[in-house]
Amino acid sequence: MRLTLDPAQRELHAGFRKLADELVAPLAAGHDTAERIDRALFEQLASEGCLAPLTPEEFGGRGLDPIAYGLLHEEIGRACSSTRSLLTVHDMVADTLRRWGTPEQRGHWLPELVAGRSLAAFALSEPEAGSDAGAVTTTAEPTATGYAVTGTKRWISFGQLADVYLVFARTPRGLSALLVERGTPGLEVVPINGMLGTRGAMLGELRFDHCEVPAANLVGPDGRAHPYITVSALTLGRYSVASGSIGIVQGCLDAAAAHAGRRGVIAHQLVQRLIADMVVSARAGRLLTLRAGELIGANSPDAPMAATEAKYFAGVAAGDAARDAVQVLGATGCSADSPVARYFRDAKVMEVIEGSNEISQTMIGRFGHSGAVGGTGKG
Repeated sequence: MRLTLDPAQRELHAGFRKLADELVAPLAAGHDTAERIDRALFEQLASEGCLAPLTPEEFGGRGLDPIAYGLLHEEIGRACSSTRSLLTVHDMVADTLRRWGTPEQRGHWLPELVAGRSLAAFALSEPEAGSDAGAVTTTAEPTATGYAVTGTKRWISFGQLADVYLVFARTPRGLSALLVERGTPGLEVVPINGMLGTRGAMLGELRFDHCEVPAANLVGPDGRAHPYITVSALTLGRYSVASGSIGIVQGCLDAAAAHAGRRGVIAHQLVQRLIADMVVSARAGRLLTLRAGELIGANSPDAPMAATEAKYFAGVAAGDAARDAVQVLGATGCSADSPVARYFRDAKVMEVIEGSNEISQTMIGRFGHSGAVGGTGKG
């Protein structure tokens, strides 16, 4: 297991931090207030190689390894969780196409997604189906030319902005994944506003009414999207959320330590305890995400559990760090002008998305113990 970054990775990490500080962080408060992100930011991030960066160079991608990918998402998450959310869902679609798409799908969509000419969203959740892919009720009835999709997807990050959606629906053969382009007749996108955290993530509800999708838009084998596509995509998503959550912990630590130093309360033992917990959480969470990144890069069967463990730990740590940072900053931390207030709300979302704490606990409790000390981690 990797315990430290090599010089090249440290250089990359420093570059990602600089990019996040200069390009993303100054806009974060505005995204939170306006509940939206200007598309121009994603065009800038694309020009920096931050959209779908795992994509191979032959499709215009950067070909980042998963460790570097996690470092990027940590820094973007520290700067703005809403922006990191777009990178997450966009990359989940791109990586699904890289793994499961046809040559034609990869040749067309991957360059578009890397360049930011098209933005993608991952459409799995429904009003009655969140973390349980088996509960999906949206249907895709076979037609002469493809499929007619009917149903509702809800809580879709960047549903309001995306140009293409990876939609999971039931065909007669089982759960399948389909690419549905924005503007397809029979698809209505309804904005969801007023969320607690990640308020710039532009959530949407997708309503399908016999939405005609060409057969060529089927991704992977018909009826085999679960567990194959869902597990690989959610593993990447949980890894991104874990990395972004560590970014929140680090942001809270930076803010709390700076404030305590300015106010002269760093000598107080209770303040030291709160800051010490943030230090340890950041370091421990980073080790868990590094482990998950290594296993993802090795295509290990242990990768899904490692990502779940990292996401669970980091999400809880982000919530704890944000609460403690508000406590250290006092009234300043409750102010709308303080990034700590935004961290506090965003951190709660990290405990819900890509598998809630309770779902993670159930998975780890059932299957994780067999891999606790060098085991397989398989159930």
